[in-house]
Amino acid sequence: MARGRKGVNGTSPAPAADSPSDSTPTPPPRSILPIPPTTPKSRDVVKVNNANLIELKNALDDAIKRYLSRPDLFKQIHLHTDVRLALGWTGVLIAGVTALYSYRLEYEKSKPVIWIGLIVYIVLSLSQALYAYFIEGDTIFVGKRKTFDKRILTERITLNTRTKPSTPENPPAYSLSLMYRRSTNGGKSLLNRGAASESRPYTAFFDEQGVLDHDRFETWVGEIVGRVMEPEWE
Repeated sequence: MARGRKGVNGTSPAPAADSPSDSTPTPPPRSILPIPPTTPKSRDVVKVNNANLIELKNALDDAIKRYLSRPDLFKQIHLHTDVRLALGWTGVLIAGVTALYSYRLEYEKSKPVIWIGLIVYIVLSLSQALYAYFIEGDTIFVGKRKTFDKRILTERITLNTRTKPSTPENPPAYSLSLMYRRSTNGGKSLLNRGAASESRPYTAFFDEQGVLDHDRFETWVGEIVGRVMEPEWE
């Protein structure tokens, strides 16, 4: 069997600085691929009304959040919720201060302040609604995590969901869209990104009594997430 070439001191020579492996992006750690389902002890029985599409969707949305926000997976980012809450509570606070001001003074004297408070409240309420519709949209989960593989990697995942209405041929379905991005240098250097979109009928995850089958649902979500996280060149 041929032996590798030794250096002057009997040691193997150092690899060339321009080795192709130095410029090849590293895959995500395989410790979570495929992503395992949660343990039965960490689950609660979820039962909904099969005739209520809102309840069905909300139950699956909540299941995704519990599934992907585990300590070994992603840290959920609550930016959208925080923005909506900030706009909502600011509007409530302004309305309360305006009402208190008008209570302490005569109406004619407090009328300019009341009008200003009313206008600000309307603007904040409208901004909250526009943010939820145009920016947050169908997003139900944004997760982020940092890993180390010769360098610090940042992974970000975004999931959007909606209900596909029923047709004469198909029952109503749960539609899941996923976007994944892996980068380094604080997000400046993109290493990998992927996207996927799939849908399944609600009947695939809920039985006749409306009880959620956690294993089946989490396996489906885990397969999609794992496929998107795994680069095609591997």
